[in-house]
Amino acid sequence: GLFYEKYLKQIHLNDVSVQFSKMNLSYLLKEQYDPVFERQVQSSQVVTLNDVRSDRLAKGNTYRIIYHTKDNYKKITKALGLMDDFKAGVPRTGYKGVITFFYGGLRIFLSPGNNWKGYNPSWS
Repeated sequence: GLFYEKYLKQIHLNDVSVQFSKMNLSYLLKEQYDPVFERQVQSSQVVTLNDVRSDRLAKGNTYRIIYHTKDNYKKITKALGLMDDFKAGVPRTGYKGVITFFYGGLRIFLSPGNNWKGYNPSWS
């Protein structure tokens, strides 16, 4: 239906074999991944929704849009064509409240403010 057309239609199965069992994936362990992820998010340039949509931002950099409320989050996701739903207060594809996505070739983190205290189940 509409959900498929809007969000899933462009997803395709990988057609290249990857031997994950032969790769060193230790960088994905929580104690190694979290500090790197948090540094990436915090070091990204804070921008506005209008900045992202204006096509003025340099490719190759990372950017961060900060949200503070559920309504603010939903407004941003709707404007960028992202899924805006929550389960148990966790935004879809979120990790530590951060949604990582690409928009027009830009890597963007949609991130809660620095005072984030954890997921809020009432946001579901």
